[in-house]
Amino acid sequence: MRLEAITWDRLGEQLAERLLDLKPADGGPWPRIAFDGAPAARPGDLAERVSQALRVHGRSSLVVGTEGFLRPASVRLEYGRRDVESYYSGWYDTGALWREVFGPLEPGGDGRVLPDLWDPVTDRATRSAYVQLPPGGVLLLHGPFLLRHWFPFDLSVHVLLSPGALRRRTPEAEHWTLPAFERYEHETDPAGAADVLVRADDPRHPAWSGPPV
Repeated sequence: MRLEAITWDRLGEQLAERLLDLKPADGGPWPRIAFDGAPAARPGDLAERVSQALRVHGRSSLVVGTEGFLRPASVRLEYGRRDVESYYSGWYDTGALWREVFGPLEPGGDGRVLPDLWDPVTDRATRSAYVQLPPGGVLLLHGPFLLRHWFPFDLSVHVLLSPGALRRRTPEAEHWTLPAFERYEHETDPAGAADVLVRADDPRHPAWSGPPV
C-alpha cells in the first residue's frame, strides 16, 4: 500500500471532512469511528485532533478511550500483572463498551453514552455522568485491539508502528505487552482491515493511505 506524507493537523482535518458525509451503515444517526493502535502509537491524540476539526465544522463528537473501560484489577490481574493472554483478551470490558457506548447509538437508541466506567489508578468506578450525543454527533473511540471485537464501526483508522518503532516507543516496563500486539497483527491484520492506515514510526512525520473511497 502506498502511503503519502502528511502533517498531523492536516490529517485531522482530512478525516473530519470525510466524516461530515459519512452515513452509518445501520441507518442510525450516529457515525462510529475507530482509532485503533497500541498505546505507544497514541491513537487518542489523533481522535482528539479529529474532534477539534469537527468542532470547527459545527459537528458534535465524543472522544472515548478504552482505558476508561478496563476491568477491575482483581479481574484483569487474576493471572498476574504481566500475563499476555489476559492483556490481549481480558483487560478491557467489551461488554460494558457494547452496553454503555454502542448500545445507545443503535437505531432507536437515546444517544446517552457513558464516556468512562473504571479508573485504573484508583481501581474504582469513575461515576462519570452520561453524555448526550445529538443526532449526527460522531463517536470517536480509541484504544488497542479494537478491530478484533466486531464493534459496529462505520470507519476505522489504524495507527501503525513497525515492530522496531513499537519497541522503542513503548516504556521498558511495558515491553511484556509486545507479544500481544504481534499476535493481534497476525490474527487480525489491522493494517489491512482498517479503512485508513496511518504510519507513525516518526511521530513528527506521519504518512497515510489517503481517505477511503
